[in-house]
Amino acid sequence: MSLAAYACHPARSRGRRHAEPPAPTRDAFQRDRDRIVHSTAFRRLVYKTQVFLNHEGDLFRTRLTHSLEVAQLGRSIARALRLNEDLVEAIALAHDLGHTPFGHAGQDALNACMAEHGGFEHNLQSLRVVDALEHRYPQYDGLNLSFETREGILKHCSRANAERIEAAEPQGVARRFLDRTQPGLEAQLCNLADAIAYNAHDIDDGVRSGLISVEQLADVELFERYRREALAEHPHLQGQGRRVLYETIRRMLSAQVYDVIDTTRAAIEALAPADADAVRQAPPLVAFSSVMQAQSEALKQFLFRNLYRHPQVTQTTDQASEVVRGLFDAYLARGTEMPASYAERRDRHRAVADYIAGMTDRFAMREHERLTGRRGIA
Repeated sequence: MSLAAYACHPARSRGRRHAEPPAPTRDAFQRDRDRIVHSTAFRRLVYKTQVFLNHEGDLFRTRLTHSLEVAQLGRSIARALRLNEDLVEAIALAHDLGHTPFGHAGQDALNACMAEHGGFEHNLQSLRVVDALEHRYPQYDGLNLSFETREGILKHCSRANAERIEAAEPQGVARRFLDRTQPGLEAQLCNLADAIAYNAHDIDDGVRSGLISVEQLADVELFERYRREALAEHPHLQGQGRRVLYETIRRMLSAQVYDVIDTTRAAIEALAPADADAVRQAPPLVAFSSVMQAQSEALKQFLFRNLYRHPQVTQTTDQASEVVRGLFDAYLARGTEMPASYAERRDRHRAVADYIAGMTDRFAMREHERLTGRRGIA
């Protein structure tokens, strides 16, 4: 299938920060994807929390399985819109590389620790991972990814950080946060695929954990519509909780994917962007319809109230926050407890933040117990 004119074409890439000869069998975005898959940070995602801590069950999502689900959804939508599937996959697989252990609780705790030292943003950290913190090649630090992949990884960025990145890389990946332009369609698509995947798998994990129930979800239109539809078509599933749940989520995912395809295709046809640069000057084009956006937001709010703020979840995440703060204080006081590559850096606070952010859940718990003598999470 040929790419649309408005897609990001690898032959027209803005290139890498360090020039390299092209690979003989792969284009630039395929090469980016392969470098991400072989990175140390990518492998660590298998032991990093999504919602439930890694030790709480073998079947709950992790950052790795979430990234794979985002990549699958993104590629499906990209194929229908004739966007670059390889670029979508690369962005999806890399978008959470900078996440801390213990999910958002870890991120919030580390941001608080770094409040007077530049703060901590996981999207910016993902860019730091691929630009500087991976040490795999003799010629440079980082993975030396293409501009378009890096642009997609940097999903959010504060103005202060954007200005700092822009000073070091004029007209680079942070410029759009200063002039309010958009990234390419592949990056826009990954943002939405991320949200679709989150909502679906958090329903699955939430019900599996027993913290939310299918009965509670009856008040969520986006879920209940497809549950009723599934039972009407397959009445023998009545009473088979897991099968009904899986079929409901499958239908819900499909509906959202088709809605994004139809809505985005209409927006593209109305604007008729000549190329990827025209897309960057346009309003956001990848989107839900207004009806689906409202239903998706209602589901998100349900999960926030009933799952993410469930007492059992908050108790565990409060403990996780204490682990991160304890680690930060311990390494700041005794830098030699970190590997030399971190301990010898001049900016001690950022070095500690980088080291903690790269940890898996279980390594962070072990280190906390070793350094403080306390078991941080029951």
